[in-house]
Amino acid sequence: MKILIPNAKELNTNLESQSFQGLTRASQEILTVISQMKLEDLADFYQLRLDKAQLELDRWQRIANGQARLYPAWQLYDGLMYRYMSRRDLSPAEVAYLEEHVFITTGFFGAINVFDWIAPHRLDFQGSLKIGQTSLKQFWRQQYDQLVQDDELIISLLSSEFEAVFSPEIQRKMTKVTFMEDKDGQLKIHSTISKKGRGRLVSEMARQQVMSLEALKCLQPDGFVYREDLSTEHEIVFVKTI
Repeated sequence: MKILIPNAKELNTNLESQSFQGLTRASQEILTVISQMKLEDLADFYQLRLDKAQLELDRWQRIANGQARLYPAWQLYDGLMYRYMSRRDLSPAEVAYLEEHVFITTGFFGAINVFDWIAPHRLDFQGSLKIGQTSLKQFWRQQYDQLVQDDELIISLLSSEFEAVFSPEIQRKMTKVTFMEDKDGQLKIHSTISKKGRGRLVSEMARQQVMSLEALKCLQPDGFVYREDLSTEHEIVFVKTI
């Protein structure tokens, strides 16, 4: 079983770190392309102001020069989903569960374990970056597919942007998890609900050592409850009444 989660733009570097240790060949190919971009190119690529783009340029230059520091991936990423995970005082069983089952999809390092050490960077699959003539999604597809090809159960907490990196065959095997709010009988989905729910769910799965869909359906992370009437064979829906 694999549980797939997305990376995040928000980063926290106020953490224990270690020295840079080089890149895989795939990541180096991407870095070679990005290193050819000037500040204005990066600003356009990220759709950022020049001052914000300068921060990203500095990060890429530190990676290229081997001066970047490395941090545990799920501690470095600090978006809302990650902040809603339990990331401290984990039991040995929770750590073992996360090491074996929970993986982060990234645009620069590929699909990695939550405990892998990575450098601060910003790269997702929404831009038009190409490695040679290959889109970034196609570039990583084989590595992404290989990660989960032998798993019977693939729990996707990904947006469609990240799911699309996987081949159609793998996507058809995924079980998506959706979070909704019920307010006065009206069901709503929005990003804040989804991110909070995903974070709580990952931690609850680790705490209870969930290994099946039936066990997953029994969880009530942060007040969300499984709704059989809204779920399908490949989508698990949790609803929180407010």
